[in-house]
Amino acid sequence: MPAKIRFGVLSTANIGLKKVIPAMQRGENTEVIAIASRDLAKARQAADALGIPLAYGSYEELLADPNIDAIYNPLPNPLHVPWTAKAAEAGKHVLCEKPLSMTVAEAKTLVAVRARTGVKITEAFMIRSFPQWPRLRELLRAGRVGELRSVTGFFSYFNVNPANIRNQVETGGGGVYDIGCYLIHASRYAFGREPARVVALLDRDPELGTDRLASAILDFAGGQAIFTCSTQLIPYQRIHFLGARGRIELEIPFNAPNDRPTRMFIDASGDLSGSGISTEVFPVGDQYTMQGDAFAKAILEDTEVPVTLEDSIGNMAVIEAIFRSAASGQWEIPYR
Repeated sequence: MPAKIRFGVLSTANIGLKKVIPAMQRGENTEVIAIASRDLAKARQAADALGIPLAYGSYEELLADPNIDAIYNPLPNPLHVPWTAKAAEAGKHVLCEKPLSMTVAEAKTLVAVRARTGVKITEAFMIRSFPQWPRLRELLRAGRVGELRSVTGFFSYFNVNPANIRNQVETGGGGVYDIGCYLIHASRYAFGREPARVVALLDRDPELGTDRLASAILDFAGGQAIFTCSTQLIPYQRIHFLGARGRIELEIPFNAPNDRPTRMFIDASGDLSGSGISTEVFPVGDQYTMQGDAFAKAILEDTEVPVTLEDSIGNMAVIEAIFRSAASGQWEIPYR
């Protein structure tokens, strides 16, 4: 096994070019040695711009390269599972963008692929590698808020461009798949268990057809999570974790900046003036670099990946239940 995990990238998707690839190029355990596009000129342009040694004009060519240890898959949502499976069958470990799949059934097919190939597969919830999230779980388990009873979250941005993939129904666009998945993941992570039932309300764009405003309640049998996400509101994000003895608030929970520190607020007093709030500051860091290093370390040391397939299937089960509930107007059970 090499000192660093050598990654190939499937497609010239913006998230890869602008965020993930540059971050992984700074990683201790990662290097990006190849990028592929169905248009060789596009692949070469991206490779030249980012200093990537190899460019391929097809995904198959990249997967056939024996010098590539792992794949980063930022393809459109419906292509996540098919190309993750193909990469695994080619003997490559896979870091796949979220959401891992479009359905629970689709995600579950990767369990058999993992067992058959022996490779590691993880969903790219980069937040799990950023220090504020492990610290949150540490504080919750230590009883800093008492028993966790409520998680409340909000995540939004504004994008009405019909050409943007996030606004195309056929490619898994809409708020729940794109950003609601983070709020679901965060709630499940905090409670450390799965919700028993879900109820939700969606508002769809009349022209685009995507869910532009979604709100949900997740019943954790002893606690509740509520959230709203939107693709057509002023950009904002915040999440709170509350118990009888305290409250924890993450200032920028999902898009932690890589140019300034990130803060967590802990309130044990309940004083509405804020006099009892203490602040923990997390140093500047790039969560995409951390994500790549954490995944690569799991490969190098043969340890568990940051987000297991089972965890991803649990998240997708809640996403499915949210869509069913919005259609039925009733509580729905997440089926794994």
